[in-house]
Amino acid sequence: MLYRVPYLHLAVRLSRWVPTACIIITLAACASSAGQHTRAAIIDADGLTAANSLSSTSLSAVSWPKDLWWTDFGDGQLNQLMSEALSGQPSLRIAEARVREAEAVAGIVKSALYPQIDGSLQSTRQRFSEHALVPKPVAGTWNSVNNGSLGVNYELDFWGRNRAAIDAALDRADAAEVDLHAARLILTTTLASTYFRLNLAYAQLDVALDTLAQREKTLELTRQRVAAQIDSQLELIQAAAALPEIRERSASIHESIALINNQLASLQGKGPDAGLTIQRPQLAEVGPVALPTDLPAELIGRRPDIVAERWRVEASRRDIKVAQAEFYPNVSLSALAGSQSLGLSEFLSGGSRVFGVGPAVSLPIFKGGRLRSNLGAHQAEYDAAVEKYNATVIAAIHDVVDQLVSLHWLEQEIQQQDDALRLTQHAYDLAMHRYHSGLANYLQVLSTESQLLVQKRLVIESQTRQRELRLSLIRALGGGYAPSNAGSRRYPSALTSNGAKS
Repeated sequence: MLYRVPYLHLAVRLSRWVPTACIIITLAACASSAGQHTRAAIIDADGLTAANSLSSTSLSAVSWPKDLWWTDFGDGQLNQLMSEALSGQPSLRIAEARVREAEAVAGIVKSALYPQIDGSLQSTRQRFSEHALVPKPVAGTWNSVNNGSLGVNYELDFWGRNRAAIDAALDRADAAEVDLHAARLILTTTLASTYFRLNLAYAQLDVALDTLAQREKTLELTRQRVAAQIDSQLELIQAAAALPEIRERSASIHESIALINNQLASLQGKGPDAGLTIQRPQLAEVGPVALPTDLPAELIGRRPDIVAERWRVEASRRDIKVAQAEFYPNVSLSALAGSQSLGLSEFLSGGSRVFGVGPAVSLPIFKGGRLRSNLGAHQAEYDAAVEKYNATVIAAIHDVVDQLVSLHWLEQEIQQQDDALRLTQHAYDLAMHRYHSGLANYLQVLSTESQLLVQKRLVIESQTRQRELRLSLIRALGGGYAPSNAGSRRYPSALTSNGAKS
C-alpha cells in the first residue's frame, strides 16, 4: 500500500488536466486547414501513346540494357577505363557523400520517435545577499548551490507528424541514392562517347595516311610524266602542293587524339599521364536495335532520373502531412528525477531528492495565417514536384523515340553513303588508271580524289554517329538501372492527385 499512494496521488493530479485539455482541444478549431488542397496529378505513362512511333523497331522481352552495358562493345580497354572511372571519379564520390548525408539527416529526424533523456549536474559557489529573498542564517554567507537531475521527455505522436517527417527524410535519402545511379550513368555514357570520338579520330587518321601515301605516289607519277614531257611543271607543282595540306590534316588529328586521351584520363579521375597509355580502340560491331516489349510502361522504373523525381514527389506528399499535423495539439510527457541541496554535505541525502512527472499540451490557436501559409507552401511544392516528374516522364519517352527516329534514318543515309563511296572509289581508280596511261590530266585525278575523301569521311562519321545513337538509346532506356540491382531500400508507390497512395 505504501507504494500505491504516490501513483494514486499522481492519477488524481492528472485527472485535473482533463477539463483544461477539453477546453484547449475545443480552441484548436480556431486553426483550420479547410479548403486547401493540391492541384497536380501524376501522369499515366501508358497514356503517352508511342506505339506507332515505335512500330519500325523490333521488340524484345530482354532488350533492356544490362548494368555493364559497355561490355557489349567488345573492347577490353573500354571495360578497364569504365572500371577505373567508377572507382576513382570524384563526382561519384560527391554523390555518395550526399547519400550518406541524406541518410544521416533521416537518422536525426527518426530520433523524434524515441524518448529524449538529458542529464545535468551543476555546482555554484556564491555569496547570498543579506537583503534579498534568502532568509537567515544563509543570508550574507558563502555557500554552494548544487543541482543534479535526469530528465526524460517523450512526445506522443498522435497525429503522425513525426512519422511523416521520417518518411519524407527516407524518401529524400532514396532520391539521393538514385541520383548516385544517375551520376554513374552520366559518367559512363560520357566516357563511352569520348571513347567513340577517339575511335573516330583514329579512323580519320587512317584516311589521312592513306591519302598521303596516294598523293606521294601521284607526285612520283607526275615526275615521270614531266620527264616524258606529258605534263608540265604546273602539274608537278600542283601534285607537290597537295602533300603539305594532308600532312597538316594528319598533325591536327594527332592533336585531337592527344586531347581525347587527356579527357579520358580526366574522366577516370587520373592525371594527364594516364592518357598516354591509352591505345587505339578495338570496338566490335553492334547488333540490330531492339526495344523491350513493356515500353513505355516500365520506363518509369528504369530511368534513374524518373525514379529520383518520384521519390521527391513522395517526400513532398509526406511534408504535406507534417504541415497538416501542425494544426493539431502536441502532447508530450516529461519526468524529472534528481537532487538539489545548499552545500555539498546534503547533496546525496534522501531529503535532497527531487521528482516530477506530468503531461504537456500545446496547440495553435491563432498564428496569423502562418500554419495555412505553411501548408499552402508545401502543397505548392508537391504540385511542382509532380509536374517536374510528369515533365521528366514525357521527356524520357520522347528521348527514346528521338534516338530511334535518328537511327532509322541514319541507316538509310549509311546505305546511300556506301553506294556513293563505292562509285567515287571506282571513279578515282579509273582516273588514276587513265592518268597513268596518259589519257587524263592531274586536275581530273585531284577532283575524283577530293570526292573520294569526302565520302570516306562521311562514312566513318556516320559509323561513329550510329554508335553514339546506340549509346544515347542505352542512356534513354536507363543504362541498366532497375530497383532490383540499385540497392534502394524501397520503391516509390503510385500516387493520386490528392497526394494519397492509390
